[in-house]
Amino acid sequence: MADINIRKDRLAGRITFTRPQALNALSHAMALAIDEALEGWRDDPKVRLVIIDAEGDRAFCAGGDIAAVYRAGLSGDHQVGRDFFRDEYRMNAKIADFPKPIVAFMQGFVMGGGVGVGGHASSRVVCESTQIAMPEAGIGLIPDVGGSWLLGHAPGRVGEYLGLTSGRMGPGDAIFAGFADTYLPEAEWPALIELLAETGDISLVKGGPRPDAPLERMDLAAFGGRTVAEIIASLEAAGDERALKPLLRNSPLSMAATLALVRAARGDRSVRDSLAREYRFTFRATAESDFLEGVRAQIIDKDREPKWAADPSDGHVRALLEPLGDDDLKWEDAE
Repeated sequence: MADINIRKDRLAGRITFTRPQALNALSHAMALAIDEALEGWRDDPKVRLVIIDAEGDRAFCAGGDIAAVYRAGLSGDHQVGRDFFRDEYRMNAKIADFPKPIVAFMQGFVMGGGVGVGGHASSRVVCESTQIAMPEAGIGLIPDVGGSWLLGHAPGRVGEYLGLTSGRMGPGDAIFAGFADTYLPEAEWPALIELLAETGDISLVKGGPRPDAPLERMDLAAFGGRTVAEIIASLEAAGDERALKPLLRNSPLSMAATLALVRAARGDRSVRDSLAREYRFTFRATAESDFLEGVRAQIIDKDREPKWAADPSDGHVRALLEPLGDDDLKWEDAE
């Protein structure tokens, strides 16, 4: 496949995103290819570890390629999105639960679907250019691909802050928040990848001191509010315009659902529980949320002026997160 290069390299399974012109956006076909590769390598004695990296200097993976989901949803076909999210989430879980080490080298933009691939690896390497974010509330969706799990397990109220504001993390913040493990300048990556492929020795992944993490010094007490309205009121009272601005811009429904998802994830046993809950929202997203309008405004027409219309009430959020019955996310290894 032209968009992804999957091969065995000595003792390593190798997955490389190869569509830098599209910021290595993850398509449905790419998600299926990753899943198939991992399935084949799980019991392959010649593969001791997996290395995931990407071509280009702008992005590891800037998100999911959702143009097809948008077009289908606009025409009333909601199954295209449901199939994409289902298969993507199964792949995310496979990365998180893989029995062999997976090392992800994440440069540049790592957003949405990119976090779903790199953020669940057992060893996550970042560099000076890394910018990680879950910006879904800005397109009328929710932090999915296991994003609610990562946000829910970030320290303090960092998860609520990042999920509601779509805030970006540099390498220091990413390590502090639990989205990455190791800082290593990108110039040193090729030599490490060579060593990993040659030896299969995960202990060789070592980096330097963690860069500065501004998040560690921020007062995020306002994000402990019970509702988005309470959080906004607290930010207004504190005069925190920087944090307030994105909350007045993002989808009210998406933020309300994000708050529920992040807090629910704190009680989950594994990322699979969080993914299953996220799927309940994304299964319904093209029909019952602000998602199509958000994609139109931010990605298709790029006028950056979404007209949010979906009901953000507690009742609607609960309805969107209700079990799907026979359509609930199922795991291949449990079927």
